[in-house]
Amino acid sequence: MQAKTKEILEESFAILEQYLQLETVSAQSKAIPKTVAYISSVIQDFGGEVKVLDDLGGNPVVYGFFPAGEKGDASKTLLYYNHYDVQPAEPLEEWVTEPFSPAVYDGKLFARGVSDNKGDTIARLTALKVLQEAEGGLPCNVKFLIEGEEEIGSPNLTPYLEKYAELFEADACIWEFGGKDEQERISMVAGIKGMAYMELTAIGADIDMHSSVGAYVDNAAWRLVHALASMRNKQNEIIVEGFYDGIIPPTELEEEVVKSLPFNGKAVQELYGLKRPLITNGLGQDPRYAMVFEPTMTICGMESGYTGEGAKTVLPKSAKVKLDCRLVPGQDPNHILESVENHLKKHGFHDVSVKLINGQKAYRSDFSHPFISHVKNTAKEVYNRDVVLAPNSAGTGPMFDFGRVLKLPIVSTGVGWVGSKAHAPNESIRLKDYEEGIIYMAQMLKGFPAALEAEKLEL
Repeated sequence: MQAKTKEILEESFAILEQYLQLETVSAQSKAIPKTVAYISSVIQDFGGEVKVLDDLGGNPVVYGFFPAGEKGDASKTLLYYNHYDVQPAEPLEEWVTEPFSPAVYDGKLFARGVSDNKGDTIARLTALKVLQEAEGGLPCNVKFLIEGEEEIGSPNLTPYLEKYAELFEADACIWEFGGKDEQERISMVAGIKGMAYMELTAIGADIDMHSSVGAYVDNAAWRLVHALASMRNKQNEIIVEGFYDGIIPPTELEEEVVKSLPFNGKAVQELYGLKRPLITNGLGQDPRYAMVFEPTMTICGMESGYTGEGAKTVLPKSAKVKLDCRLVPGQDPNHILESVENHLKKHGFHDVSVKLINGQKAYRSDFSHPFISHVKNTAKEVYNRDVVLAPNSAGTGPMFDFGRVLKLPIVSTGVGWVGSKAHAPNESIRLKDYEEGIIYMAQMLKGFPAALEAEKLEL
């Protein structure tokens, strides 16, 4: 059987390499039909049923279904959430390999989308094949929801979830991402932060002007800088009235879990090459608490005037900024938009327009649900190392609507590592992590039905 497993892993790796060659950049509408066809064929080749849902707009949602084996429990169902789209590869000059030509160096596989999220998708499908070959079938039903717009905020996913809720009905869900931290601990989350991603624009004139007129003409760039400075002070406190409305306080259990999370500030500074102290130092906050329970306001990028080589003395006609606010449970992205608009008007910036580009609510699973402990305990057994399971990620995804519509516990775990560089040049996974992740998923599935039965006994 060991030889057969090795054969399955080699086949899996070849499938993953072909998957990674598809330039599925949703932001640029690239290779969407080709990728849908490819991942659909892989599911079918692995013995699954496929439905491509494309009747509600946006990129198609791929549904996959694998029935429980003869010895399995067909009354139990696990759902996997993944996405087939990837981030743009730019800046291309910073890649040491071609982003869509998978390459292996030093035990690592480099390619755009390998850690976010194509590697996890194929690893999970491979785990099913291992169980089918080794156990004669699956221990429960397994479903997949693989969407193609996660990297642009999943704008069309909710209608599919609502219309096809019965199709995706399950007892629990494994989310898309995860991996090992800087100390090789397994890192998981049982929730996710929300998002209010906004674009603020200041327009001061119809054309760019000679900078000499700055003696008497207002500058759109300065105007926007002052508007931004009015929303977050020098102590890094967000001072927009209404920004913190509705926040649901963490439970005692969640707070206790966060207090036990590892955090090495020095390692973080070295990892990113930070030039300034952590802002939580000045705020008197525990970075772990802030990461999980506090909302944020981040300037993601600014655009105005001339930024090319050399000098061009210009007074810009306009200025634009991308602003993201990571939200916690209870916050509403539309209310955040309204609060920012009201703040700007109140402080005299009525001419600065605000547009909400992406809005998602935060979600946390019930941390006391037996599925949460099952996922964690199985990881401890398989990986034989510490497991860090946080109430929610500091990042964002469409998890809220899964919880709202499907009403199920969710844990996110995957085959990434601290150097995966998702969304950045030279994205990678380690081959050893990929193989371990397949074994872990198989073991987690084997114990899944019993974990749910334990829940019934406790009730």
